[in-house]
Amino acid sequence: MNPRFVGIAELVEAPSVAVVVDVMRAFTVAAWAFGQGAEKIVLAESLDEALALKARHPDWVALKDGSLAPGFDTVNSPGLLRSIDLGGRTVVQKTTAGTVGALAVKEASLVLCAGFVVAEATARLLRTRGPDNVTFVVTGEDGQADEDLACAQYIARRATEAGTDAAEFLRRAGESRAASELTEGVRQGVHPDDVALCLELDRFPFAMVANLEDSLMVLRPRAVPSLTDEASA
Repeated sequence: MNPRFVGIAELVEAPSVAVVVDVMRAFTVAAWAFGQGAEKIVLAESLDEALALKARHPDWVALKDGSLAPGFDTVNSPGLLRSIDLGGRTVVQKTTAGTVGALAVKEASLVLCAGFVVAEATARLLRTRGPDNVTFVVTGEDGQADEDLACAQYIARRATEAGTDAAEFLRRAGESRAASELTEGVRQGVHPDDVALCLELDRFPFAMVANLEDSLMVLRPRAVPSLTDEASA
């Protein structure tokens, strides 16, 4: 597998296989939404689209970056989302970087959205598919976010070297600018546990796959066989 690491702005054509990484916090939040029972997540192109979808589907749960705004139900914080029962619900998510990155590769044949909380499941899915080339989209800070790059590099390594240790990659993420801003309260809509939750390795056993459904980019969890299952198969 040949990995390529790019920022959103560097995407000039749709890759065949894309892994879109947003550790702090879009795809950690998405994983927690599925962990709380959500059926699917619609990735909105804009705040206006998110509000329009919410207006058409009042039972959907709309969330955004920053502080809570009229029309939205909650914010892009895993610490806050983990207390919400989302059983069977649809979530509409609009964030500054993560959802933008996923929409930028919506024409790819396979789009995975990832953070550390689903790293191993994502790597296992890549191993199962065995693509020759994988484009990792580093969404934060115009492709320079070290927490996203560290996670992308870890997943790429795990996809080919199952024995790779996560410690150094997690350390880089924990020392990133995003982690500092969340810890210091520079960003709004933050729970004190957000950074720790974003760095919780393999918290969930599923990968997250995005597909176009009726012109909407929809993210769903996908169960991936465990290492034990792979060995016994």
